[in-house]
Amino acid sequence: MSFVQEAPYLAHPYRSDRLLRPWLARLLPGDRFDAIEPDLDALADYAAMAYERRQRTPTREPILTQWDAWGHRVDRIALTQAWEEGAAITTKHSVLAAGHEAHEYARVEQFARVYLYHVASEFYTCPLAMTDGAATAIKASGNRALMDRALPHFLATDVSRFWLSGQWMTETHGGSDVGNTETVARRDESGQWRLYGRKWFSSAVVGEAAMALARPEGAGDGTGALGLFFVETKDAKGRWQGLSIDRLKQKLGTRELPTAEIHLDGLPATPVGALEHGVRQIAPMLNVTRTWNAVCAVASMSRALALARDYAGRRQAFGRRLVDQPLHRHTLAGMQVEFDAAFALTFRIAELLGKSEHGTASPDELILLRVLTPATKLWTAKLAVKIISEALECFGGAGYIEDTGLPQLLRDAQVYPIWEGTTNVLALDVQRALRSVDFGGLRRALEGQCTGNHPLSAVRSALDHVAAMLERSGQGDRREVSARAVAITLARTAAAGAMARRLAGAENQGHAYTTLVLDRFLAHGLERSASGHPDEDAILVQG
Repeated sequence: MSFVQEAPYLAHPYRSDRLLRPWLARLLPGDRFDAIEPDLDALADYAAMAYERRQRTPTREPILTQWDAWGHRVDRIALTQAWEEGAAITTKHSVLAAGHEAHEYARVEQFARVYLYHVASEFYTCPLAMTDGAATAIKASGNRALMDRALPHFLATDVSRFWLSGQWMTETHGGSDVGNTETVARRDESGQWRLYGRKWFSSAVVGEAAMALARPEGAGDGTGALGLFFVETKDAKGRWQGLSIDRLKQKLGTRELPTAEIHLDGLPATPVGALEHGVRQIAPMLNVTRTWNAVCAVASMSRALALARDYAGRRQAFGRRLVDQPLHRHTLAGMQVEFDAAFALTFRIAELLGKSEHGTASPDELILLRVLTPATKLWTAKLAVKIISEALECFGGAGYIEDTGLPQLLRDAQVYPIWEGTTNVLALDVQRALRSVDFGGLRRALEGQCTGNHPLSAVRSALDHVAAMLERSGQGDRREVSARAVAITLARTAAAGAMARRLAGAENQGHAYTTLVLDRFLAHGLERSASGHPDEDAILVQG
């Protein structure tokens, strides 16, 4: 009988994970750890089941039916099985609600759940992130009536009460520059605000609610005149109200996620706060949604590496298993080191977010959160594309075949650098953050994480490098050109610090492993540099 290659096996995503469980056990009080383990086990069980289901059953995509057989406009969207299961999984295991519990570990416990659920969810985590962001923005608004209306649905643990929320910001002018928003908010005869316009990217349009930017009628131009509005998408009978779906987007990845182009024609709306500075009202959700993005990027890397490691032990070539071949093993080890660093930094940010929201973060920790959240999202997003691409190469030709499910990991990963701010947008945000905080406080916080002179010396050197880049670039175009190098250096430096901090709690074998990972990561280098001059760039680009 001819040889048939055995497929990679996905081990239990929680019990086999070498980082998550030890980290939670060290960080959480014993009663908190014991309380969340059943949910983590169950979410990992679901992830393993979903992986096996994907091997047996081809995936399908959402289908939009705009008209029924009798000519009625219905705009009905058929979802994938994972999406149909999403609300029940979310509420049963508190995937969203856990992040809003009244203790400083709430975000840690939430994002541990997200990490295990994400890949299996087929990006149902996208609207969960937006719902989390909407809940955060509504809390920050102080709008008591809106809090009483929306939060019991957004944070429900009863599936019959649960609502998803979208974020409708993007129009045909583009994503980041929302100042050109053309959607208009008008009052009707009864005083009800209603929205009129077109939203070009509306992810998870199937949600029961959304947060939308619109320009109140008669307001001035520019970003400052925009208002932030809360909308409910359907009436009491479950029919769309003042909303029609033009089409679903055909995307490179995240194909199970129904992203739509929509028209608003009198959709009832409620101002979240004042009728101006709506973009400022969005700000409280940015730390939340960018952390979701980083956690999901890390989760995708974890899945790709788990499969690549397992396959290396099954695949034989040239008389030896791949894992026994030095160069292949070295390649996998290098990927693992970068992933471990990304995990350490991302979950450090989750910890800081929880402490910030519950008033237990120190001033230096608040500086870390402000500067490192965009830097972490930026770095983990780019790293996910790189590592998953390398992981697919570990499977040879099978990594290029859709039936294996492997190419989907790479197609999906490409969204991470785009969602919640592209790389350049986030790099510039890091620079704005650096101008708004005390660099000495940032240095003190990052150096304070280090145990032992070895990582401390590397962290100090990298921070000196950042300071020198900022000083050399001065202001204006030259400073902007250095933004990526500054952000990535800070992210890698903070990752080294997070791993050094983890060493203090590691014991025996865990200590040896973490030390090895940190040493190898430092050997990869923390510093990145920007070369060239804006005038030279113009010549190279424009000829």
